[in-house]
Amino acid sequence: GRLGQLGKYKKKNPGMIISLCGCMMQEPLVVEKLKKSYHFVNLIFGTHNIYRFAEYLVRCMTEDRMVIDIWKDTDKIVENLPVDRKYPFKSGVNIMFGCNNFCSYCIVPYVRGRERSRKPEEIVAEIKRLVADGVVEIMLLGQNVNSYGKNLEEPMTFAQLLREVNKIEGLKRIRFMTSHPKDLSEELIDAMRDCEKVCLQSGSSRILKLMNRRYTKEQYLDLVDRIRAKVPDVSLTTDIIVGFPGETEEDFLETMDVVRKVRYDSAFTFQYSRRTGTPAAAMEDQISVDVVKDRFDRLLAEVQEISREVTARHTHTVQEVLVESINEQDPSLVTGRMSNNTLVHFKGDASLIGTLQNVYLDECRGFYYMG
Repeated sequence: GRLGQLGKYKKKNPGMIISLCGCMMQEPLVVEKLKKSYHFVNLIFGTHNIYRFAEYLVRCMTEDRMVIDIWKDTDKIVENLPVDRKYPFKSGVNIMFGCNNFCSYCIVPYVRGRERSRKPEEIVAEIKRLVADGVVEIMLLGQNVNSYGKNLEEPMTFAQLLREVNKIEGLKRIRFMTSHPKDLSEELIDAMRDCEKVCLQSGSSRILKLMNRRYTKEQYLDLVDRIRAKVPDVSLTTDIIVGFPGETEEDFLETMDVVRKVRYDSAFTFQYSRRTGTPAAAMEDQISVDVVKDRFDRLLAEVQEISREVTARHTHTVQEVLVESINEQDPSLVTGRMSNNTLVHFKGDASLIGTLQNVYLDECRGFYYMG
């Protein structure tokens, strides 16, 4: 839809260059459709070769044709690419690329390739540069950070990496995502407990098997118990898909049971959507839109009610808050986040942005605090 709008805009601005990159470009059918129906696009490339972007732009300026360069796979990791950060005080840091899990509903392993881990010394060096530039919080990023390091020449676990990053002077907070339960080891739980800078966030067994998640409901709940035994104040979040092919009402109630037992701080809830090229897209028993919507609404209501109750547990305590911005509704307030990612609004000005402040949490208003 956006491309159609841009096509009209380009007619009035013929010198404009339109480029498309990312996961969808790794799907041959998408590229064929673009070549056939969107001839005004100048450049198409995929997920593996962003470091050649400048070269492609030069080709667009000098060649009178659509430039297409899609790599099926790569084992390359190109370091020290230029970046433009949204915030001066926090930043994401990729520690790995690709995925080996092949969950049956997910297109990522097909379009991003197999797991490739960055060398730990490169990760640590990048974080040190960021800290020297004023960053106090980093988010370690990967499709499954728990399996970091398995393909390195000198293997290193994610727990070991966390301990190395935790040693960096000047860094105040470490977050990470995404974390697959099947690879969450006892060693990692210990690292989460021991590393004071780590911000601790982290259905039906029949459906989990169909999803190829490789753990059961019982194993998952046992994992939650083991984490909470060692890190009592942990904040647990999750992603939940409703309406996966073949899901019965009984399967859905198993999901609701997990939500009630775990009591997540928050949960990202999704209605299942078909991804062409995945095993789930070809499965029979696709669930009707009405049934999916009904289950989604019931799940969302349960998640939000529990989240409100869980969030309120810090009322009338003092918590450390990283100030991120002036409040959008009230310029006399600033907005920040606790280590568990909960939003806090309190009196302040722009001089506090990027600093850590001890804030008294006066009132919980569902999903945020007034402090």
